[in-house]
Amino acid sequence: MTEKISALEADPSLRDDDDGGSIGSSTTSLTESIFDYRKLHGRPYSSSATTDYWAPVDSAQNEAFDLLHNVHLMVSDDKLFQAPISAESNLAVLDVGTGTGVWAIDFAHQYPKASVTGTDISATQPTWLPPNCHFVVEDCLLDWTLPANHFDFVHIRALYGCVPDWAALYAKAFRHLKPGGWFEHVEREVKIESDHVTIPADHVFNTWADLFYRGGDKMGRSFAIAGGHTMKELMEGAGFVEVHEKKIKMPMHGWPRKKILRDAGLLGQLGLDQALEGLSTFLLTQVHGWEHEEAVAFTNSFRKESRKISNCGWIWS
Repeated sequence: MTEKISALEADPSLRDDDDGGSIGSSTTSLTESIFDYRKLHGRPYSSSATTDYWAPVDSAQNEAFDLLHNVHLMVSDDKLFQAPISAESNLAVLDVGTGTGVWAIDFAHQYPKASVTGTDISATQPTWLPPNCHFVVEDCLLDWTLPANHFDFVHIRALYGCVPDWAALYAKAFRHLKPGGWFEHVEREVKIESDHVTIPADHVFNTWADLFYRGGDKMGRSFAIAGGHTMKELMEGAGFVEVHEKKIKMPMHGWPRKKILRDAGLLGQLGLDQALEGLSTFLLTQVHGWEHEEAVAFTNSFRKESRKISNCGWIWS
């Protein structure tokens, strides 16, 4: 089932000189080798047997990703998940590619009867955790060390540009779920669109997206997984049933009329602004072969355009 998407309503009083409200100018047992990140232009990047992750894993990038986590909540009626599960029961929950661990930690806090496990190739999660949450350093592209037919709920979010074979990853999720368990995958697009402004083909928003799409193709790890009905079709191919597809527009900047969406847009703009350099550096310099100065100049041009409230921009999630 696919839901119909409506245009977001813009605040008719917005101006480009009005920022819509201020956007703001793992575990101790792990061996030290896990923290030996490679450096690129002074920032740490993680790597594993199967991939070099394309975003830095420092505090600045992690803070930006946590901001975007809150944006997801704000545009999703403050729901951590959409699956029809009873979180009051003793659920076994798996968060694959947990990143900063914020989703897993929030789930564990909200549902203390659940047992929540987060996996990631990087040990960037905090060490202070709720007692029902823990993290495991594991590459989801390799065989999972966790038990099969064990989890009631498997959650994946924001692994675009990381996975060469989504069908194989979905098959692993299917294998590790209990019969009758639920799987949820949330991704976001890289292209900023608008319901109110015609964005020319040569606009920096489209150039940015094209660089990511082509870069993903070069790496063999698509950034276009959220496009069309790809995720739904791959889930059905993996054996999942009752697959429900829901597309949500995440506003960027404080242009929406509705307050909750305006606040989400402001927070999203803040997160995007902070994340931009980290999002683009690896892709532009290591994949497309640009000089660092050229990448910085392009990223700054994108940042300048993204700060224009009158673009009324949003991305799919």
